[in-house]
Amino acid sequence: MEFQTIFNAPFGPIRLHADEYGLQQIELFPIPSNVANRASTILQQLEQQLTVYFSNAQIQWEISLPTKGTAFQQKVWRYMQAIPVGETRSYGEVAKALNSSAQAVGNACRANHFPIVIPCHRIVSKLGLGGFAGQTSGDSINVKRWLLDHER
Repeated sequence: MEFQTIFNAPFGPIRLHADEYGLQQIELFPIPSNVANRASTILQQLEQQLTVYFSNAQIQWEISLPTKGTAFQQKVWRYMQAIPVGETRSYGEVAKALNSSAQAVGNACRANHFPIVIPCHRIVSKLGLGGFAGQTSGDSINVKRWLLDHER
């Protein structure tokens, strides 16, 4: 069984997806859908934690995330989760720390199913914000900027 709900973040709606096994995705830029919202315990827990995060970015996430992605992606995601709130790292810094390339780090960021909880917004270009959700301009970058400002 699949569950989903819309959470109204300060920058716009977020669609949260789960199934009977747990959280499956946080969708920052949801396409409007006629699918009915169906709440679940895991989605209610995530909504509570997102509410706390949006009022105070200093949160210890207590949501269980499924293991998705390649071994390398998971390594990048663990690294991102270790970046303190209010700080950033460049794609190059992460690549150097993980003995990889900046492009591979960017690809792992783009493949992140759990933005905000796995804070890919904390990875920036050495010359600016870089991309977010596969985009380098528009709403995606505005959301990245909002998240970084919120965490400072």
